[in-house]
This record gives sequence, C-alpha cells and structure tokens, in this order.
Amino acid sequence: MIRLNMAILTRAPEAGLMFHSDQGSQYASELYQTNISKHDFICSMSRKGNCWDNAVAESFFGTLKKELIHHRCYKTRQEAR
Repeated sequence: MIRLNMAILTRAPEAGLMFHSDQGSQYASELYQTNISKHDFICSMSRKGNCWDNAVAESFFGTLKKELIHHRCYKTRQEAR
C-alpha cells in the first residue's frame, strides 16, 4: 500500500483512475480496496487463473528494464527520465 499512497501523493490522480492488479492478497485486502474506493478509483483485476492478462505489458517493461535500466547508473532522477 505504500507505493499506492506514494503515487497518490506525488501524482494526485483524478477520480476515475483505473487501478489494475492481479488478485493477490495484498490487492484484494479490505484495507487496500477501501483506499482505492476512498479515492474514487476503479478497481480492475486479472481474471482468476489467467496469467496472460498482463503478458504484453509485462513483456514490454521487462525488455525496457533489460535494455535501458539494468547495467546503467543514473546520477540523478532527471537523467533517468
């Protein structure tokens, strides 16, 4: 929940934001769901037992990390951006 709260504080997303996750216990917990509802976000979860829902996004970000992020040191956050 710390990352969600950090994102809310730093990005100030508007109501109606779609929050997509898997059905892990952290995301399905009452506390997490209450926090999502409190900010009027729309909760979207992968279907149970369907690991392919996020395959395209996972592949893209995996490639991005391997090619641009790993094995490189950024001096500042701005440089990384």
